[in-house]
Amino acid sequence: MPYSKTSGSSGISRTEPPMVSTFSQFHLKPELERAVASAGYEAPRPIQSGTIPAALAGRDVLGLAQTGTGKTVAFGLPVLERLLANPMRGTRALIVAPTRELVLQIDSELRMLAQYTRLRTVTIFGGVSAHAQIQKLRRWPEIIVACPGRLLDLLGQGHVRLSHIEALVLDEADHMFDMGFLPDIRRIIAALPKKRQNLLFAATMPREIRGLAEQILCKPAVAELEHSMPAATIDHTLYWVPQKRKIDLLRHILNEKAFTSGIVFTRTKHRARRLAENLHKINYRAIALQGNMSQSARDRAMGQFRRGQYDILVATDIASRGIDVEHVSHVINFDVPTTPDAYTHRIGRTGRSERSGTAYTFASHEDANIVRAIERMIGAGIPRNEVDGFTVTEPKHESRRPAKKSRPSHGSPGGAGTKPWVKNRARRKGRQGARSSRRAS
Repeated sequence: MPYSKTSGSSGISRTEPPMVSTFSQFHLKPELERAVASAGYEAPRPIQSGTIPAALAGRDVLGLAQTGTGKTVAFGLPVLERLLANPMRGTRALIVAPTRELVLQIDSELRMLAQYTRLRTVTIFGGVSAHAQIQKLRRWPEIIVACPGRLLDLLGQGHVRLSHIEALVLDEADHMFDMGFLPDIRRIIAALPKKRQNLLFAATMPREIRGLAEQILCKPAVAELEHSMPAATIDHTLYWVPQKRKIDLLRHILNEKAFTSGIVFTRTKHRARRLAENLHKINYRAIALQGNMSQSARDRAMGQFRRGQYDILVATDIASRGIDVEHVSHVINFDVPTTPDAYTHRIGRTGRSERSGTAYTFASHEDANIVRAIERMIGAGIPRNEVDGFTVTEPKHESRRPAKKSRPSHGSPGGAGTKPWVKNRARRKGRQGARSSRRAS
């Protein structure tokens, strides 16, 4: 457990989560219990059991868990309970997330949980006109779900009031750091009241995010799941394949009987667009989701994929944490992710809500180093698979240590066979001695 010791004034230390087997044990407001029942939630998931009791008690919370583990409910229910317990007019809860897709996903789930209440939410993100968002802000919604950039823009223009925020949620904080949002987060925090509840959720805890946690969290309850290993519901496999045969191997997998719908991840937005177009031309129902698309086009693509109008979503990493579609049977890493953390986040798009899922990764010889880094992070080798005619021999891991050289014999300092650094030290001592003699005279 990385945070087993108290650190700094924040007092980050692990607390054992209470044993909770039903949502009724949280003693929520009747409106929320009704919404939970309507959603079909039966038993709380581990991250929910580990964080909801402390959050309901008003404590700060640090939740460490990979994607697809139920974090939105983990912070959504305590925030809604807090607002219902003391009704007041105005915006009192702020939830910050890194991507537009994730903001919309959080908002959708909050609306579901709040369906039997009068609590209102507003989403704030870039890529669309701010006019509609400003109009909704003027109606004093109780909850803002926002991306950092647009939130700061509207805050600077005077359209957002954060003076009455009682609860701050930072979701996917590690991903916000990866995207360069940490300075923006600090500016947002500076605009909030000092007295508030803080709930911080992340899949990983790099040094910078730990620093932020120690800065804003006061003696938090810490709930950490095993977040390096992929979820147990995901069967993940790696294929060594030449770059030029990747599209053929992809078609082979898409034709498997077990494939019903899938997300194919590429390294660049241009590659995602071209791959989706190529698949569409050969009669696969594929659509791209990448950063160059307008917000309306991205929303339309996600909606069509969710409704089953398309079976294949070709996406870049910008969407890897914002896609929440429960019935994705396969995730395929057409390109190996550039970081080990991204591997877990990508394949976490399948096997969600404790359903089973399959993840395939296509690796070429130039990917050998990142594959080894991924395996070191998850603490296990990724199972290999081969398909006749597509795969290549796995590159061998060769040690890059230089061969040891025999030590030269050491004579007198500065003499023959002496190491260069010994010679230099002898010269320096000689110069220092000469200077000392001059000063003495």
